[in-house]
Amino acid sequence: MNLHPFESPTFEMACRQFDLVADVLEIPEAMRDRLKMPKRAMTVTMPVRMDDGRVQVFVGHRVQHHLTLGPTKGGVRFHPEVTLGEVAALAMWMSWKCALVGLPYGGAKGGVACDPRQLSRGELERLTRRYTQELIPVIGPQVDIPAPDVGSDEQVMAWMMDTYSSQVGHAVPGVVTGKPVLLGGSLGRREATGRGVAYLVSRAFDTLGLPMQGARAVVQGYGNVGSVAAAAMADHGLKVIAVADVSGAIHDERGLDLKALDAHVAKTGSVLGFAGAQAMDPAAMLELPCEVLVPAAMERQITEHNAGRIACRILAEGANGPTTPKADEILSQRPEIFVIPDILCNSGGVIVSYFEWVQDLQSFFWTQGEVMDRLYRLLEQAFVQTLELSRRRHLSMRLAALSLGVGRVHEAKLRRGLYP
Repeated sequence: MNLHPFESPTFEMACRQFDLVADVLEIPEAMRDRLKMPKRAMTVTMPVRMDDGRVQVFVGHRVQHHLTLGPTKGGVRFHPEVTLGEVAALAMWMSWKCALVGLPYGGAKGGVACDPRQLSRGELERLTRRYTQELIPVIGPQVDIPAPDVGSDEQVMAWMMDTYSSQVGHAVPGVVTGKPVLLGGSLGRREATGRGVAYLVSRAFDTLGLPMQGARAVVQGYGNVGSVAAAAMADHGLKVIAVADVSGAIHDERGLDLKALDAHVAKTGSVLGFAGAQAMDPAAMLELPCEVLVPAAMERQITEHNAGRIACRILAEGANGPTTPKADEILSQRPEIFVIPDILCNSGGVIVSYFEWVQDLQSFFWTQGEVMDRLYRLLEQAFVQTLELSRRRHLSMRLAALSLGVGRVHEAKLRRGLYP
């Protein structure tokens, strides 16, 4: 079928993954487009007055993949390469992720094509508020709940909440998640994705019967997810030997001092120049010998060109869609690599976003211990179910995780029927 207006390499990749799973589940052809295509997509243009007085027009999107199980949920990405097709793919993956871990959500995603690093705080606030204003007809605590993603943070969520609340005339903390705790955010939300990655890495070590103490980890993407995952893995006894961010990559086989690195990044805005570490080619970093490789940056990082050369034992996908289908075909011929697929590996963020939403609706808040305990329980359940299905049906971990997520959405659509 014609993928327009979602046609993009990332959306084609998500559709290819879906088609493989649909074959495994034997989903009838008549149901496939209904499951695959987004329910609703919105593209908006936003004139924003810049600090120098000129008006710049930005383009933004919001895609809601399905609303069968409840409101949609998904992040807001501020990045120069945001496209409607990319956002649609991310919304689809979020659908399967929410269903896999048992959340009453459909998937959504939003984004604005911009470079937030080139915007002043005032410009970013005006852009965020204008974007929120344009989305008001299609968001809400029972409709669609945005959250932070690449290039956005809890301050952006605070502005989104305030803009929406100002329009309806009262505070609505449940309209977004990932907010400051003071405004109804949840304890543990900021660290949830990274800590979830580290928890599942530890479960992979248990499954493989490997020792964690002294094992080597490489982390691509040293933002919120990557930095927290690195610190949490270090707490488990791993040594992080290389990290990368948008500026480049650094390597120290002895293990990086992560606390000192965090201080360096906070001061300089980059991992480059960190004392005692050597700069290296970010692409070559992905091929370093290690026990754990965590791609926690952007999509399509592990491809048919490097999948045969990565030298890890555990591939823990902290990012969304970091491995292409052609790379998956190569990895399927490398049983020594245990893959923790993205919709499982990075699901900690949406799980605790769900907890935040529940707390906002109840106006009753939990301790950080309660949040983390509930997080690990859901991650454990999803990990065990995925591993069991993988072994029973002789599927890759990715196909097993996607089969659980897609299968649950398929069943829900069948139960609800087609109206009218």
